[in-house]
Amino acid sequence: MIQIKDLEIKYGSFTAVNKISLNIKENSSCAIIGPSGCGKSTLLYGLAGIVKPASGDIFIREQPVKENRRKTGLILQNYGLFPWKTVWENAILGLKIRSISMEEIDNTVTTILQELDILELKDKFPVQLSGGQKQRVAIARALSIQPDLLLMDEPFSALDAITREALQNLVLSLQQQKKMSIVFVTHNIEEAVFLGQQIVIMDKTEGSIKHIIENKNFGDRNFRFDEGFFQLCMEVRRIMEVSD
Repeated sequence: MIQIKDLEIKYGSFTAVNKISLNIKENSSCAIIGPSGCGKSTLLYGLAGIVKPASGDIFIREQPVKENRRKTGLILQNYGLFPWKTVWENAILGLKIRSISMEEIDNTVTTILQELDILELKDKFPVQLSGGQKQRVAIARALSIQPDLLLMDEPFSALDAITREALQNLVLSLQQQKKMSIVFVTHNIEEAVFLGQQIVIMDKTEGSIKHIIENKNFGDRNFRFDEGFFQLCMEVRRIMEVSD
């Protein structure tokens, strides 16, 4: 699905991502975790086609990433909702930009809002929503384009623990139902272990990869309550502490 080869991304003279190579399988989930300033978000924005590499390559479905892909959905930390637009208007934005017919937009977005249990909120504005509801709208907008790749940058960091876990369960279900790949950035170890089939731990030193863990328990909703969950969290923590 995704091949990253010797990727280097710079901001001026500063190297944010340093010669990273990484493969991410189709219909899988990859968590990118590491200390602040290690290049996590920059790597994600490279995958999104928002920032350009200084050198190296990114391929998605064997096609080089040169700009925004039509089948890549992006969810930002601050939701990215337009405050002057209703839930419905925010949710359909990606499809309107792609000049999809209104009939198809209506059918697609109505179904997604129903799946996310927010159809009754369609005429409300973001200021009238809770944090969890705003995040569901952001998810709806991303899903409306029927992505094969969903990118998320700290998607649940501003939410309380219970809401965060509920949305993690939702994302897991969506990934399994819709057969899409997910790459997400997080500071939360428990989130990386629960939602990451592949856990990429980045080093603080100029955006390199410290370690990669394959999570054999990915997809098990009950894994949170298993002793192995806490053991894997401790393993990730130890590796991160060494990288500091």
